[in-house]
Amino acid sequence: MKRMVALVGGLVAFAAGAYVLPGGSIMRRTVSARDDAAVSNLRAEGSYVFFGPAVKEAGSALGVSTERSELAADGLVLLKPPERCRFELGGQDSNRLAVVQVGDRRRQEGPELAVLSAAMSQLCPLLTARSGSDGDARAQLEQHLQELGIATRTTSLARFGGEVAYVLGDPGETKPQFWVYKDNFRPARVRWSDKAGTAWDVRFIDYASAATGGALPRSIEVWRGGQRVMRFTAIRSDARTVLAEKLFTP
Repeated sequence: MKRMVALVGGLVAFAAGAYVLPGGSIMRRTVSARDDAAVSNLRAEGSYVFFGPAVKEAGSALGVSTERSELAADGLVLLKPPERCRFELGGQDSNRLAVVQVGDRRRQEGPELAVLSAAMSQLCPLLTARSGSDGDARAQLEQHLQELGIATRTTSLARFGGEVAYVLGDPGETKPQFWVYKDNFRPARVRWSDKAGTAWDVRFIDYASAATGGALPRSIEVWRGGQRVMRFTAIRSDARTVLAEKLFTP
């Protein structure tokens, strides 16, 4: 017990004594890290897995049985910066559906899946946005975060998946926040609530994986109301592929 108290005390002392960058600096370095990892095109193959209540939603959209605790489907994530993104899922034994986002415009192919749209709403602006200068890009990022209700000038430190992260936003489990990995300044998670009051948490996990080459995290998770409802895991990717413009028609 004494050891546990000492450990907790040490972590508190670390957090209290650590220097935390201001929000503007964190966002500027996040933009720089995104530009360093930029690709012209990216095609990532992998699998989507749905959990909890999202199993029924995804099963209905794909036209498959939902008598199970999880539902898996093969799929793709396609990126064509700036801000052209596409999620696809389905296969020969099910319906195919997709969501496409170009800038602030989004289009569905097939039934809409709210959990898929939530992931897209954060992945596209955070990982594929581009602008003419670092200052413009930082301002664009800040505007996106503030539209989610995130207090971008309030910063702190926390741990996410065993790694230290900068947190932009007011402290508290229910507050809108943007988390950035401290070691590489890549987005770690975004928390916000939509107009209906639904709490969302989109998480970006493992940029170091060889499966994606750093342009995309190996896994993308969506949590809704504190419960994990979707995960995409990349198996392989190709940054030299040519992606047709028609795939990204808004």
